Amino acid sequence: MKGLLPRDVTGFPKLVTNHPESNSAGNDVFAKFSAYIKNPRKDLNENLEKNLLRSLKKLNDFLNSPMPDEIDANSTEEITVSNRKFLDGNELTLADCNLLPKLHIIKVVCKKFRNFEIPVEMTGIWRYLKNAYTRDEFINTCPVDYEIEFAYFGVAKQMNI
Repeated sequence: MKGLLPRDVTGFPKLVTNHPESNSAGNDVFAKFSAYIKNPRKDLNENLEKNLLRSLKKLNDFLNSPMPDEIDANSTEEITVSNRKFLDGNELTLADCNLLPKLHIIKVVCKKFRNFEIPVEMTGIWRYLKNAYTRDEFINTCPVDYEIEFAYFGVAKQMNI
């Protein structure tokens, strides 16, 4: 088995997270988004949007909560908000490679088809996306907005009265 495990190579995303909870952060966001964007019934829209917002808030809270390695036990300052770049720290992991493209799709599709935007108050999510947009791994593999909009043209349902 020696030699089959991936090596941690600087500059490339790691497969493994240091904190197991990073692997499941945001795991329901895309499902809530899918239910919201595929819904044609105006009477259900408000509840589905609230469900999406609740899921996004949960992710935002996770991103803003300091990880144990961000807290210095010897410091007199209390860290109340994380400033890490990604789910597990300041380096991309497989968990980010799974979640970030979905968040980007949510941002683009919700704006285009529901005039819904991730609230600016969700600073953890916006910091997370902003950091992703600075990484070549993300911007060079992420489709442009109009390609995402085109792909969702037949998926996103128009609201019926």
